[in-house]
Amino acid sequence: MALAPVPKLVLGSVAFAVFWVLAVFPAVPFLPIGRTAGSLLGAMLMVIFRVLTPDQAYEAIDLPILGLLFGTMVVSVYLERADMFKYIGKLLSWKSKGAKDLLCRICLISAVSSALFTNDTACVVLTEFILKIAKQHNLPPHPLLLALATSANIGSAATPIGNPQNLVIAVQGKISFGKFLIGVLPAMLVGVLVNAMILMVMYWRVLSIQKDEEDPIADHAAEEEVNSHQFSPATMSHFNSFNSQEWNARVESFNIQSSPQVHSLRNRSTASDGEIDRVLSNTLDSRRNSNASKEDTNGMAMPSQTVEETSPSKGDANAIVHKPIEAHVLLTSEEKDFVSVRWKYVLWKSCVYIITLGMLVAMLLGLNMSWTAISAALALVVLDFKDAMPSLEKVSYSLLIFFCGMFITVDGFNKTGIPGALWDVMEPYSRVNSASGIAILALVILILSNVASNVPTVLLLGGPVAASAAAISPDYEKKAWLILAWASTVAGNLSLLGSAANLIVCEQARRAPNIAYTLTFWNHLKFGLPSTLVITAIGLTLIR
Repeated sequence: MALAPVPKLVLGSVAFAVFWVLAVFPAVPFLPIGRTAGSLLGAMLMVIFRVLTPDQAYEAIDLPILGLLFGTMVVSVYLERADMFKYIGKLLSWKSKGAKDLLCRICLISAVSSALFTNDTACVVLTEFILKIAKQHNLPPHPLLLALATSANIGSAATPIGNPQNLVIAVQGKISFGKFLIGVLPAMLVGVLVNAMILMVMYWRVLSIQKDEEDPIADHAAEEEVNSHQFSPATMSHFNSFNSQEWNARVESFNIQSSPQVHSLRNRSTASDGEIDRVLSNTLDSRRNSNASKEDTNGMAMPSQTVEETSPSKGDANAIVHKPIEAHVLLTSEEKDFVSVRWKYVLWKSCVYIITLGMLVAMLLGLNMSWTAISAALALVVLDFKDAMPSLEKVSYSLLIFFCGMFITVDGFNKTGIPGALWDVMEPYSRVNSASGIAILALVILILSNVASNVPTVLLLGGPVAASAAAISPDYEKKAWLILAWASTVAGNLSLLGSAANLIVCEQARRAPNIAYTLTFWNHLKFGLPSTLVITAIGLTLIR
């Protein structure tokens, strides 16, 4: 590919360099404006320097990718409100049989949840809970956090909705959800297994340390901390599980404010089904005890209410049988309303799960992924039947804006001709119809993904790599896209800075109250380097 004129080439490179510095080092001292503003600055410079016209800049924005990203984020918000992540987290601690069993569970659960809800979401939700489990069982957090971050990255490679670069690949490569899943799933499953084995080998000794002398009080406190954990992404500023304003309004209308259990429930606003049951039961008991106390105080202890039934007997066919009325069958209208609220909530959660499952089935059947995700998101908004603003505010609009700026910046850099010229040099040695070509291509992707980040790498290499493979065979074109997806995703495990999921785990662990843990760059690299190379190599042999 011919290079652009020198002014356009130089100015386009400067604009891309500004974007790259701010994307990789968002808090750089001389311009600490962050990744999102950095991507917009790079896009603006591309237009100001006349590398792109304004119309070309607008055309560079890939709306299907943004639509798919937005739809999946909205669906994740409603799944979080419906306690899906609470149930996923509980699988980690349910009948756990020790440190090694826990590590394997973390690898499996984080991989599967990442494939369905994105790797970033899985890491945000599970990091603090894993720290609490580690504290409860007196385990070192380091290998467990590594298992979470690395398995989340590997698992996210299996589906187009697992991570942002896969969204780009599926849309630009026109690969359906089903074909993408079938092509990468074997590599993902083997990769997760190998990742768990490497963790076992490297940390076998620390995972084999027995718990210190039992401290019943401390053990009980740690267990309570795990059981009471609220699964809510830290970036979400609103309540989770159930709409707290509606819940409080309902509770106020029941005229049972004096109950301490209800007061506790109102304050938490995130009660589980079991908690709702306990509150209702305790409230009913307290009302009955209160009524009985009032009767005793007034000196009007009434005999038990009875109903008369006629029952045949040997002595008298019309004998009257007196039976006491059971007190617990007499529910006031307020209490019945309380029960109905709970069941409405259970029904709403079931509908959320059904709609999400329907979205995944529709994608597997080959329907347009962007419109399927948006339709599912709107169905959940309508089903909620209330102002959607609190839920929509949880969507990461800064990520969507970052993508818009990145699309424009990368397209401008491509117009300079530099990426095309570099690919022309590499292309003869990086063809996907030979083992050596695949190895060289994967190595280039690994390096670029850790230097320029995985999404820009996919945007820069995707077109040239696919065109080169298409010249060989249409089947090789799809394989080239899937190799790009696998290598760019697993490359995130190489270093702490290689993936947003890694940084999320690091920051969430560092900020966790009372159980904070710092995952250092070198500790991650010591495991990430061999794991990434081995898993990438094994996965490349299984991509179809």
